Amino acid sequence: MAARALLIDVVRSPFGRGREGGILHDTHPVDLFAQTLHALIKRSEIDAAEVDDLITGCVIQVGEQAANIGRQAWLAAGLPESVPAVTIDRKCGSAQQAMDFAAQGVIAGAYDVVIAGGVEMMSRVAMGSNRIGQDNFGPLHRARYPEGLVHQGISAELIAAKWGLDRHSLDAFALRSHQRAAAARGITSRDITAIGDAAADEGIRHDTSLEKLNQLKPAFENEKMAARYPEINWSVTAGNSSQVSDGASAMLIVSEQAAERLGLRPRAAITHFAVAGDDPIFMLTGIIPATRKLLARSGLALGDIDLFEVNEAFSSVVLAWMKELGAAEEKVNVNGGAIALGHPVGASGGRLTANLLGALEESGGRYGLQTMCESGGMANATLIERLD
Repeated sequence: MAARALLIDVVRSPFGRGREGGILHDTHPVDLFAQTLHALIKRSEIDAAEVDDLITGCVIQVGEQAANIGRQAWLAAGLPESVPAVTIDRKCGSAQQAMDFAAQGVIAGAYDVVIAGGVEMMSRVAMGSNRIGQDNFGPLHRARYPEGLVHQGISAELIAAKWGLDRHSLDAFALRSHQRAAAARGITSRDITAIGDAAADEGIRHDTSLEKLNQLKPAFENEKMAARYPEINWSVTAGNSSQVSDGASAMLIVSEQAAERLGLRPRAAITHFAVAGDDPIFMLTGIIPATRKLLARSGLALGDIDLFEVNEAFSSVVLAWMKELGAAEEKVNVNGGAIALGHPVGASGGRLTANLLGALEESGGRYGLQTMCESGGMANATLIERLD
C-alpha cells in the first residue's frame, strides 16, 4: 500500500485589496508570510524543528519578494535555522503546486513533515515588474507565435466567445461569488489568522448587484484585438474578474507515521495530482484537461466528487469548465471564490484548499477537487479526501 500524505491544517492571512490603502499594504511580504507560518506552527502545536522543508509559491520574485522569500520568512518568524526552504513559480498555481510537491515528497518517502504555501503582495510588488525591459520569449518562441501571446483578459474574452457565455451570465456568476463568500464568512474565517488589525477578507462586496455589475465597462476592449478576434463580444469587466490582492497561505503536510508519532489529527489526505498544458492563447482552459487527467488517475467519475474549487480568474473560465465537464453549479465554489475574495497569485492555491476543506467538513462530503488555471496555458488539479 502506497504511503499517504496527510493534510493536518491550513492557515491563511486575510486577503487585502492589492493597492495602496489596502488592509495589508503596509506589511512587508516577508513579514506577512512569516506571521502566517507562525500561526500555522502555533495552531498545530508542532515543534518547528520537525519540519523537513518549506516549499513556497511566489510569482513575482523581484524586489521585496526576491531572494527565496520562503527562507527569509521562515527566519523572520523566529523559526529554527535548521529548516531549509525553496521558492517556486507556477504562476497562479504556485501555492497549489507547492502543496502538491510537498505531498508527493511525503508519498515518495523524502519528507515526514513539510510545510507548503505561498505569498504575494501585489500592492507592493506589481504584476509584471520582474519582466520590465526584458525579452521573455526569444526568436524561436516568436517564430512559433508570430502574432504574439495575449493578455489574460483577452483569453477570458475568447473563452466567453467559444463557449457562448454572454455578459449577463458572467455578471450573474460574479454576483453569486460575492453572495456565497458573504454567507460563508463563519466557515472561511476558521482558517484565517489576523495580521495586525486585519482579520477578514477585504474584497467581498456586500452591496453589489446585477445592476451595478452591468454598469461596468469592458476592461480589455481595444481596436487591435477586435480586428484580430472579431468573435469577441467584449463582456469581461473588473466586476467579473478576480481581484488583484495581497495575501499568504500555509499548509502542514505529514506522513502517517509522523502524524501518529507527533499526535497530529489530519483533516484530509491529499491523494492524486495532475498538471496539464493547453493553448497559450486561450491560456486559461488548461483546467479542463487537468481535471480529466486527475479523474482518470484517481479512478473516480465527476459524479463521485462532492465539491469543487475552480479558481475564479474570470467568470468565463469557471463557466466554460462547468459547461465542458457537466459539473453541477451547486457543487462549485460553494463558499465564493477569487472574484469576491481576491487572488494574490502566489498564495491562492492555499485559499482554494482552505475553502474546499472547510466546505467538505461543513457538508460531510468526502472528495474535493481543486483546479487552478495558470499563465502560459497551464493548470494543475488536486484531489483531497476528507478524513473523520
